[in-house]
Formats: sequence, structure tokens, C-alpha cells
Amino acid sequence: MATEVQVQTWLQARGWQAFGFQREVWAQMAAGRSGLLHASTGAGKTLAVWLGALQALPGDAKAAGPLSVLWVTPMRALSHDTLLALQDAARELAPGWTLGARTGDTSSSERSAQQKRWPTGLVTTPESLSLLLARADAPTLLKQVRLVVVDEWHELLGSKRGVQLQLALARLRRWHPGLMTWGLSATLANLDEARDTLAPDAVLVQGARDKLLTLDTLLPPKVERFAWAGHMGLTMRPAVVARIEAAASTLVFTNTRSQAERWFQALLEARPDWAGLIALHHGSLDAEARRWVEAAMKEGRLKAVVCTASLDLGVDFLPVEQVLQIGSAKGVARLMQRAGRSGHAPGRASRVTLVPTHSWELVEASALRAALQAGQIEPRRPPQAPLDVLVQHLVTVALGGGFRPEDLLAEVRSAPAYRGLSDAAWAWALAFVRHGGESLRAYPDFQRVVPDADGVWRVPDARLARRHRSNIGTIVSDAAMSVQFLTGGRIATVEESFIARLRAGDVFLLGGRTLELVRTEGLTAYVRLAKSGRPLLPRWAGGQLPISDTLAAALLERLAAAARGKAADAEMQAVQPLLQLQAAWSALPTPDILLAETLRSPEGHHLFLYPFAGRTVHLGLASLLAWRLARETPATFTMAVNDYGLELLSATPMDWTTVLPRALAPAEPDALREEVRASLNAGELARRRFREIARISGLIFQSHPGEARSQRQLQASASLYYEVFRQHDPGNRLLQQAEDELLSQELAVDRLDHSLRTLQQRRLQQQVLARPSPLALPLMVDRLRERLSTEQLGQRLARMLAELEAAAGGEAPTDLTERLGFSAEASAAAPRGRRGRAGAGTRARPRPRP
Repeated sequence: MATEVQVQTWLQARGWQAFGFQREVWAQMAAGRSGLLHASTGAGKTLAVWLGALQALPGDAKAAGPLSVLWVTPMRALSHDTLLALQDAARELAPGWTLGARTGDTSSSERSAQQKRWPTGLVTTPESLSLLLARADAPTLLKQVRLVVVDEWHELLGSKRGVQLQLALARLRRWHPGLMTWGLSATLANLDEARDTLAPDAVLVQGARDKLLTLDTLLPPKVERFAWAGHMGLTMRPAVVARIEAAASTLVFTNTRSQAERWFQALLEARPDWAGLIALHHGSLDAEARRWVEAAMKEGRLKAVVCTASLDLGVDFLPVEQVLQIGSAKGVARLMQRAGRSGHAPGRASRVTLVPTHSWELVEASALRAALQAGQIEPRRPPQAPLDVLVQHLVTVALGGGFRPEDLLAEVRSAPAYRGLSDAAWAWALAFVRHGGESLRAYPDFQRVVPDADGVWRVPDARLARRHRSNIGTIVSDAAMSVQFLTGGRIATVEESFIARLRAGDVFLLGGRTLELVRTEGLTAYVRLAKSGRPLLPRWAGGQLPISDTLAAALLERLAAAARGKAADAEMQAVQPLLQLQAAWSALPTPDILLAETLRSPEGHHLFLYPFAGRTVHLGLASLLAWRLARETPATFTMAVNDYGLELLSATPMDWTTVLPRALAPAEPDALREEVRASLNAGELARRRFREIARISGLIFQSHPGEARSQRQLQASASLYYEVFRQHDPGNRLLQQAEDELLSQELAVDRLDHSLRTLQQRRLQQQVLARPSPLALPLMVDRLRERLSTEQLGQRLARMLAELEAAAGGEAPTDLTERLGFSAEASAAAPRGRRGRAGAGTRARPRPRP
């Protein structure tokens, strides 16, 4: 093992010195303790734990044994960069060690080489770790694991992937009770819960939290008083180009892959001489292309990279001078994580510039700064006892040497998520993997795990084993189609639902290229470079980020200050025309005032309500209000929601002063859940939720060995099982889980309950509008989007804006193309020419603008 003197010498040779928190980690690891290290991004967390491992474990590979250390990363895209960082220190301090990576991106040849000689340390993901547990030799192979490091623990903590990892850790501790487990994180609020979920009796080590973070905002040349969400933010392109030009290197973060694709092309349109100097990076791009971009950025060969959450974590880009965030980050922790990509080293300052896509995001920018200064970060709450994950784990363990139920139960209950698992739930899970439950007993495919003559439960069929291994994991998404050239060469993946809407000859934008669809075969779309045409922009599911509770609260505080006449910073000063108009035509919401606006228009009778509780809560609240109101006065409502509020539109007039307070009344939790079920098509929503549960639990399979299944096939299979259980096995616990997850996650019923009780503490202020207010207009736009074509919506909004600007004493807009953001941003006009890897273009002549 390395000595502390050797470690200090190694650090000094690089001009570094150990921080106090790093020494504390080394001391705790030397004593064999587990822990959670919480420190700022770029403060040296990786080195703290890795150098501690090199001091605590034998330096000789033979003495250490294969797979002594597992380094678990939440994103396989991080594995390569992480491996390089670990190898740099091990090369001198543990020269006998070998290191490797095993993720979904690992080549088959490398996997085969690992089979012959496993490395001392392995960088992996939760899914690949479960695959290791599913090996027949898992008990022998993994019993030598001495240390598990979970990087970016906050990314896993609040999801089923984190639960999957909890079960894997419980398995490893059974084989090695002295297993050390260390988690790394920079953006956690609930530290004690995060520590206790990671490992029993773990210590908490707090690192440096005083990292300088500079946050500023690119102010638009004109703040529109009537603004709405849904823009790409391309009106800010000149300012973004100027910022990129002024810096040596920049990461341009967007919130969606579609936005990243469009912004990359927009920058090339503005600066065709940047072809080859800027690149594109998101999770759907080919792994080789992503690695090329990461390497080029680290080496300082790129001026800018347009990216998504794929670069939120882990990758060390020392050359990055600044970070630009297009649109609101929607959460404090997310902004901190992205800001930390610049100045990603101890002692260096991080810098992030917010680029608003509409005027209200100036208020969000101010609120984000206030929350950052106050140290307010969103907590991550771990899921409790998801049975679909448990069922999958039972089959995994049965493959990995088998189990005896009485022994495994204690092991499962040692995982915090299953600490309260009842005997009845355990018995149900065993019955489900043994014969599929009451309604599937007759089908051999559901006899996945059966006891042998010695009472050890194993998977009896090699075909079932292969099928399970090919579907391990809890990440469920729309079926992905591989997009590749006719001549070979994989570009990226897109969701099947997008390709299904295209015909041969249609042109779309992907991976920084303008492509023409030639044909589809199975789940592969064959394309060639397009010679002409305005390309469509792919859409990926899950592309809309809701505002966090923490940011929403800070936002209301900023509006309250504005109502008192205080403009705290440049953003609030810039947005004064909008806020003053909102106050003049209506009022400003505050933490003490629940603003309700009513309006009569040719469409009917409108209610606009502004709880500032986030889109998810507002969806449940709008449905609940409509249901309660319709019980008092028969009426039909059309709804719209955004992060700030909700709209109800009815042809029937309402006495809002009388009915609204009653409709907002809180209820007992069980009664509220029943009301939410009744107010929505809960059965259909639960059916959709059931697809994820059915996939994770092994009822349906995303892919069979040698065969991929389409989205339509998966949904049809899930719907069939849902109906079978509902009619013949109504007590099936997966049905209950689908409803519970629907209410708790998609409809956020607990947050809805909290919001209803919070709203009771606010004074309800009703304002009768003569015309839509600046807060109301975005809700109307969202509602109109659902039923009007792009052209119709543009014409409608042009008339509305002209009338509203005239009423506000302003000039009617003349050119609405950029302002409306629909025709210009729904499709993308890309410059012609070949593109390099991940869209790092060769120099190309720009296409003349229309």
C-alpha cells in the first residue's frame, strides 16, 4: 500500500497539497470506515477517496486480489474519464494494480479480456454491477471486493437506480461484512439521509464549501412585457456568440437534446468559421463521438461544446473558462453542478452565465442567485420498497449462485429502502418470481426462479437467464432506434416515436448533421446527408424540466420584493417593465398572497391561479379544482398549467369569489388521494405507468437476445398484463405500485397536499381582468398550442400581441418571426457541408438565409 509520505510527494510533484477534508477521509478509510464525502465541485473529492484507497489497500495486485475496488458512476459516459483519472495516481502509487471499465459502452473484446484476468479496480455502473451479480461465479468473483465508491451519489439517491444499487451493496456486504462504501457528492441538502442510505454506521465528511461561484445573466436588448415559455432562446444568439468569442473555451448547456441540436446549428449559421472549433454532446450520440468531444475539450482543441446533462457530471475540463446556461436551470443543485464544470479544480472559481429564453426567466435568474447565496439546495428523497426492483433483484441473485429465502430476506431488509418490507410483501415477491402470481401460474415463462432439491432457488432455464441478463436495469424509455448511414457508421439514437412520424425522403437534424431518411429496418433508421430541405428537429421524451420547490419559493420572494418597489439586482431592474405592467393590470403574487385572476373572453370564462408550486403540482391541482367545481355547478373545463400557475376555462360562468375558497380546501390524505383518482383518468394513467413496472419486474422485455421490440409491442404487452391482473388478480401488488407511483411521482399528491395547506395560509386576492395579464398570457399560449397548428397559433398570437401592446401603450410588434419562435425554432435551417465527429464540423459554406 502507498504511504502518506508517498502520497504527499506525488501531490507536491504536481504543485498540489492535501486539504484537511482529504486527510480526514484517509484517516477514516485507514480505520476501515464507510462514509459520505460532501464537497464543492472540483474540490478534490475523487482524489480524496482514491488516494485513501491506495493507502488503505495492499499495493501489490496479488495481495489486493482482482476486483478489490468497484467505482460506480451514474453515467457510462463518465467511465472513460474517471478511469483515466484513477490510472494517473495508481500508475505511481500502486504500480502493481490494473484498472478497467465495464459499462454498456465496453467492447466485447475488452469484456473477454477481463474474463481472463479481472482488474484490481473496475469502473462500472449500477446496471453493470447487477450484471456481475447475475454471473454464476458471482460469489467467488465478488467476495474479494473491499471498497465500493459511488460517484455523484445524489444522482442515484432519489431514483430506482439508487435502490438497485442499495440491493447490490447489501449482497456484497453479505460476502464481505467489512466492505467499505464511500459516496461522493457536491449538491445534497439531506446529508444525513443520504449518508444513512449509502451505508450503515457511515461517517459524514464535509469538504470545502466556499468555492467562488460567479453568476451573471445576459440581459436581452429589449425585455418583452408579454412573454411565454417554449422558445429556444435564439433571439439571444448574437450575445451568446459574443460571449463565446471572448472566452478561450465555453460549455453551452441546454435543458433538452432538441435544444442542443438547434443551438449547435444556430451557432454555425452565425459563425461558419467555427466549423471544426465547436462540437455537440448529448446522451443519444454515439459513444465514440462523445469520447472524441470530451478528449478534444480537455486538450483545449475546441472553443465551445453545446451539451445537455450528459456533461453535468464528473468529466474534468480544466480548460473550460465559462459555462453558459440556455434557459432557466429550473433547480439550484442543477445550476451548481453545471457551473462547476468551469474552474473544475481546487482553488479555481466557477463562472456561469444564464441566457434567458423569455422575460420571466430574468426573475428566475435573480431567484437562483438568491438561493445560491443562501445555500438552499433541493433534497433528494430515496424511493421506498419498490417491488419491481426487488423482483428483478431476486432473479439476478438466483442467477448469481442462487439463494435461500430465509437468508436473503435479512439481506434485503438490510438495504434501507426495504427496511420496512413486510412478510406478506416478501411472500408475494417470491411467489411472483416462482410462478407469476395467481393469474400466470399456467405459463412456463413466468416460472423464472424455482427451488432445487436442496432448497436453493435458481433460474431453471438458460433461455430465461439470457433474457433476464439482457434486460437488467431500471432505466425505461421509449424504444430507441439507431440512426446510421447507408454506408455504415452509427450517428446516434432517437426515440422510435419520432422516426415513426417520418417518411422516406424527410429531412431531420441529428448529431450536428442534416440527414435524409432513406428507410427503416427493425429498430435501425438508415440515412444519408441531405442536400436540401428544412430539417425537422427530433423530440425526446422527458424533455421538460419542472421548477424545483426551492427555486419556486425563491421566485416568490423576488416578486414580493418587487411588489415593495425593490429591484435587488440587474435582472430585476431589467424586468421592471413587465412587473410594473403585471402590477398595474392585476397584482404580483407573493409568499403571502395567492393571486387569482378572472377574465371573460369570446372563448368563455377564465380562471388564472398562481400557486408557484411547479408544473407537476399544478396539473394535479387543476384537475382537482375542475372536478370539485363541476360537482357544485355542472360544467366542462379546459386546463393549462405551467411552473407558475394554472388556467381553467369554461363556457359556464362561475361565482369565483364563493366557489374558489371551497375548491381550494385541504382534505385528509386518503380522501385527497381518492379525489385525485376521481379527477383524472387515473386508470389510463396508471396503465401507462405500469409499462415501466412491468419492464423492470421482468413481465415484458425491452429486448430479447438477438431481437429488439418496438414501443408499440411493449405498450401492448404491458396493457395486456395490466388488464389480466385487474380482472383476475386485483390484489396484485404491481398494480398497487403503479397507482402509488402515479400519485406520488407523476401527480405529486404529497406535494399537492402540502400546497393546499400552504395556500390556506395565503390571502386569496382575486383580480378581474379586462385583458390577459403578463402572467396569464403564457398559460393561454400553452392551451392554444394543444389545438392550433403552428401557423394558426402564430396568426392568433400576432393579433393578441398587437392588442395587448396597444393597451399597454407600446408599439405593436412588426416582425414576429423571432418573437413567436415557432416557425423559426420548430425546424432548423442548417448550413450545408460535412460534419466531423459529434457535429464538430469541417469548414463549410453557410446556406443563404431565407
